[in-house]
Amino acid sequence: MKNNKYLPLAGLRVVDFGQQIAGPAVAMTLADMGATVVHIDPPTGPLWNHPANAILNRNKSCLSIDLKTDSGLQQALALIAKADVVIESFRPGVMKRLGIDFEQLRQERPELVTLSVPGFASNDELRRDWKATEAIVAATSGAFTDMGFNRVLMGIEPSFSPLPLGSSYATSLAASSVVLALLEREKTGRGDNIEVPITAALMEGLSYNSYVIDGLPERYKTMREHEIEYRRNNNIPMDLSYDDLQEYLDPFYRTYKCADGRKFYCVCPSHRNHAKRALKLLGIYDELVAEGLPDVEDLHQPIAEWDGETSIGVYPLPKKWADIISAKMKQAFLTKTSEEWGVLFGEGQIPGAPHRTTQEWVNSEHTNAAGLIIEVDDPEYGLMKQPGPICWLEGMAEPMLTPQPRKQVTYEEALTLLTDAAESETVTRPVGDAIQPASGKGWLDGVRVLDLTNVIAGPHSGAFLSRFGAEVIKLDPVTPLYDPLIGTLFTFQTDMGKKKALVDITTDEGREAFNRLVKSVDLVLINAPERQMKPLGLDDASLQAINPGVLFCRLDCLGGPRVGPKTNYIGYDDIIQANSGIMSRFGGPETPEEHAHLGTLDVNCGFSAGLGMAIAIYHKLKTGQPSRARTSLSAVTNLAQIPFAFDYEGRAAFDEPSGREALGNHALSHFYATEDGWVFMDSDTSELDKLASVESLVGITQAEDTAAFLTAAFKQAPTAYWIEVLHEADIAAAEPLAIETLREQYSRIADGTVGTDRGSYAFSIYPDHPSGHCITQIDHYSIRPLEAQIKAVSPTEAFGHSTREILASVGYSDNEIESMIERKIAGTGWGKEFLPS
Repeated sequence: MKNNKYLPLAGLRVVDFGQQIAGPAVAMTLADMGATVVHIDPPTGPLWNHPANAILNRNKSCLSIDLKTDSGLQQALALIAKADVVIESFRPGVMKRLGIDFEQLRQERPELVTLSVPGFASNDELRRDWKATEAIVAATSGAFTDMGFNRVLMGIEPSFSPLPLGSSYATSLAASSVVLALLEREKTGRGDNIEVPITAALMEGLSYNSYVIDGLPERYKTMREHEIEYRRNNNIPMDLSYDDLQEYLDPFYRTYKCADGRKFYCVCPSHRNHAKRALKLLGIYDELVAEGLPDVEDLHQPIAEWDGETSIGVYPLPKKWADIISAKMKQAFLTKTSEEWGVLFGEGQIPGAPHRTTQEWVNSEHTNAAGLIIEVDDPEYGLMKQPGPICWLEGMAEPMLTPQPRKQVTYEEALTLLTDAAESETVTRPVGDAIQPASGKGWLDGVRVLDLTNVIAGPHSGAFLSRFGAEVIKLDPVTPLYDPLIGTLFTFQTDMGKKKALVDITTDEGREAFNRLVKSVDLVLINAPERQMKPLGLDDASLQAINPGVLFCRLDCLGGPRVGPKTNYIGYDDIIQANSGIMSRFGGPETPEEHAHLGTLDVNCGFSAGLGMAIAIYHKLKTGQPSRARTSLSAVTNLAQIPFAFDYEGRAAFDEPSGREALGNHALSHFYATEDGWVFMDSDTSELDKLASVESLVGITQAEDTAAFLTAAFKQAPTAYWIEVLHEADIAAAEPLAIETLREQYSRIADGTVGTDRGSYAFSIYPDHPSGHCITQIDHYSIRPLEAQIKAVSPTEAFGHSTREILASVGYSDNEIESMIERKIAGTGWGKEFLPS
């Protein structure tokens, strides 16, 4: 790879047996960071024959090896002998049966890092041997059933989405685990054997869809939830049209038609400043105030104690004010084009963006200027627009924007490549007899992080580090900017494992406390645009002056490795969903709809930031150089859309399945109604003979209309029958399950373990949660090393719970702390209740 010696993983040697998306994408991510990667396909070529392989295999040397022959196996083992990391993504046990036994390889070479990315967990006795395609994992895990309030009200179940969410989450998680294992190897000489099941990664990615808060106060229920309850209680069908549904959406969280006939997505609920700016920009704020729009001073008090019925900056708004505000906003948006509003919102620091297609996203001025989309001269497709890197280090990203195209090589060339890389390596880790026994510790034991983030993506990245032993200090303002839904409710997931303090860093004394905390940590983390760094004192020069060598990580919405016209625009997950084409695909181009999973991009942006921080820590240990890790929601949307986010001359139409009527990719990869429910079958024309061997599907090869044939056939037997006979024929199939069903089967009272021993699904119940509610949450269980410890982190503590402890840890006396609290320079809470009622 050109200039890879300047990248943080230069010198790392990887042998990639991965197929489909997740395995190759992990190796691609390592290659983007400078690793030397040899990719191995079976003799028949990639198991997924798709143009996206040009992306997944960039910066790689590719060859075919037949592992079922003695000569092929010996070639593979010879390549592995030169590698630091080996990656595979087959069903559990397949590689061992082919003669590549990771456990044995690590006994011979304990420095080796091995990674398996199976669909279902190897300790999932029920499903481990299933053919686990992307759609089968999604169907089994509730991703096609729990598709949000919109789909419930429209009576659509099951739903389908072509986004490879499981693989996108697994890519960031698994790549992070490899880098963290390399960090441990640098200290002890030992590698590790890691498994990251795509199912577990998907469940962690959908963590906001799967957690349950018993006795959730009424104030957090949206208009849609009230309507669902009303219809269920009165036996009214769920049959809202798309247009009718819009009137149940909060005015600050919905789509508006503009003067050009195109649509704009406004997303600024829960934040006083953003909502007020939007109303002023639209020219309707003064009208609303004149009509009596109330303004509650403290939204974090119980609703019974409010000094008004609602307020700007509270979500959800009551229907009365939602109707009034949305009617005025509809008229205002019709006065300008969607593109004009996009610029006005962006320049006005208001979250909002025009709906666009993925084709428009890939070819937009901003994504190409910012390095979010790059160009690669692929040998098959020519000059090809591809997604840029999912994370990067500032000052080191430029070589990542000019990757080498995939290259076919011979076995001898691949071996020489790895041999040369091995011989040129400067080894800084213990080797031979100096390699230490497994420590059983967390990969980040002893690392201290200062977390300044808010909402979902940023805080999620800090929480991600805590499972590996990092001590994470969450610093929030004394006076909250967000209402309790975003400001508190979401933190039950994002702030697990953290110690939380409240300090007003806009005061001189608060700034001194902040500086002391910066001196005490190894890494500072924030989500904010670049323009805020210097005013906050978080630019590199300011931080290094306080704590020379401190690391830094920043997440934002539209940022890339280079500056683009929208680099400093602010926004949330939904903004990028709208702008990058996800909503146009999910709902249809004329009726765009937010992808139903809360935090679809946010969570993976957090995981990607975790990867960036892991690389920064590893790079500093290797070189002594501090760095600034970066990622953005825009970078990870490309990973979630990797089967679509590319373009080249002669590319087939951007016509992937879209809209509410889509129930699959094509007739052989589709939902079908059975005698008693639904089944998703995921096959293709290469398996027609297999399908014809199923007694009930004899004749499929002669059918003129495959979809009609299968529709009639599947209705003749129950779902359980179809699952059994299709699995016997080695055809991928699954019953669509609800997350509620999985929770009922796989939940336990929190017991101090992390759930990695419990198969593909593991939930913990916290009856004594600090919030006062009983809460059920998915475990932090997707990353499963054999030797390192993954810790079951503590449930989220209340804001300011650890303020005194944290200030004391940086030298403040008890008297000084009490004085700071009394004068509101520090705080011990945002209200009378952790989760305001």
